[in-house]
Amino acid sequence: MKAYSAMTAVLSWLRMVLWAGLGLQMFFVAQIALMRIIDPPSTAFERSQIWQILLQQGRLPWRQEWVDAAQISTNLKRAVMASEDSAFLQHNGVWWESIEKAWGRNEKAKAQAAQQAEKRADKKGGKASAATPAPVAKIVGGSTITQQLAKNWLLSGERTLLRKGQEFVLTLALEALLPKKRILEIYLNHVEWGEGVFGAEAAARHYFKKPAAQLSAWEAARLAVMLPRPRYFEKRPQSPYLAERTQTIVNRMNDVVAP
Repeated sequence: MKAYSAMTAVLSWLRMVLWAGLGLQMFFVAQIALMRIIDPPSTAFERSQIWQILLQQGRLPWRQEWVDAAQISTNLKRAVMASEDSAFLQHNGVWWESIEKAWGRNEKAKAQAAQQAEKRADKKGGKASAATPAPVAKIVGGSTITQQLAKNWLLSGERTLLRKGQEFVLTLALEALLPKKRILEIYLNHVEWGEGVFGAEAAARHYFKKPAAQLSAWEAARLAVMLPRPRYFEKRPQSPYLAERTQTIVNRMNDVVAP
């Protein structure tokens, strides 16, 4: 009898968890559906950054201004796609080929890190400690524009399997409920381009003293190259990598068609 009561309690708890999970998904889907007609004011990532800046600096140097897709230079749309997600118009939110390549790059980086650790240990006349954990390969790259929007707008920045699964579900929902043009418009208005600098309009005015509609191909490419590490490149505007990569993206932009 006690075993039956315990099993009943467990099943009731599981049903509650499932219903709560379903309710959360419906809440997210409703938010995404509203994004067809309502411009979202902020993302979860932006709100977390606001809090961090306030705690660290006691002030809020915040720059953001929503502009419609027509007020964002086609150069910037093409540059971001060329740099971040060249197959944006072809995939359904997840670009499996890119993820596979990213895993390959990270596995190679892991092997190189392990070799370097062994060399350092040899130079010191010893061996790498068995207690020292092996370098962990992290996925760098591979995320589509839609995945980045799902992660930044709806979710926290934690790296857990559950969060990645939720990101995948929301990515598919974004693709199913919103046209590509709208996804790109929202992404460009909320992506980070420096400390407290969010969105294409704020970035264009911060770095080039002009509206996003007037960005040249080179200016757009430079902004696009900053996206993986915007705060890093904001402090290193003369980075040789930044200049070289910018020219590469300029050359690729003609192969990309913006929605």
